[in-house]
Amino acid sequence: MLSPIRAQSFEPAVHLDAVLATPCACPRFARDEEIFGEGETADYVYQVVSGAVRTYRILRDGRRQIDEFHFAGDYFGLELGEAHRVTAEAMTDTTIRMIRRGALSDLAARRGDAARAILRLTAEGLQRSQDHVLMLGRRSAQERVAGLLLDIAERTHAKAELDVPMSRQDMADYLGLTIETVSRTLTSLQDEGLIALPTVRHVVLQDRRALERMTA
Repeated sequence: MLSPIRAQSFEPAVHLDAVLATPCACPRFARDEEIFGEGETADYVYQVVSGAVRTYRILRDGRRQIDEFHFAGDYFGLELGEAHRVTAEAMTDTTIRMIRRGALSDLAARRGDAARAILRLTAEGLQRSQDHVLMLGRRSAQERVAGLLLDIAERTHAKAELDVPMSRQDMADYLGLTIETVSRTLTSLQDEGLIALPTVRHVVLQDRRALERMTA
């Protein structure tokens, strides 16, 4: 989950959108279509224009571990090495902006604001990875599910009603739970009056403050 870094940690807080001036390809991907695969050469950095993306790895025992969900405006595929460490797939019909990695490196070399923006993205990714590890190791199932719903709301700028692009299995593979546990936990949150579930992919946060207290 990409929690924003406080502006005072990186000044000036320049976003990469503000410094990218080169034209970029923006292909469309259908639901569940692969954008890039684990081990493929990392020639591009990607940005979600519309839709949503999951990135994941397949573990040795065949299980899938989702490491991140990406929403409109998010960048992903920024690698330190030459190959992608994860696979990226569209969760819904999605438009992706593709930026050549070499062009981004050249821009960073010429412009300090671009270098700072890339550093900021890297730091945000590291912080989100650390938060994810802490969540998997320390939080209960109810806290994990509530935290994910609040994170989706924050990152999609939703007030109370969420259109959730991921499946229950996606949620389970991100939260380190079984799909049965995710379903039971959502039902429990609904029974407690904290959320409502009009449809499988639509969630209403009925008591956001209680959810926030739960995950504090």
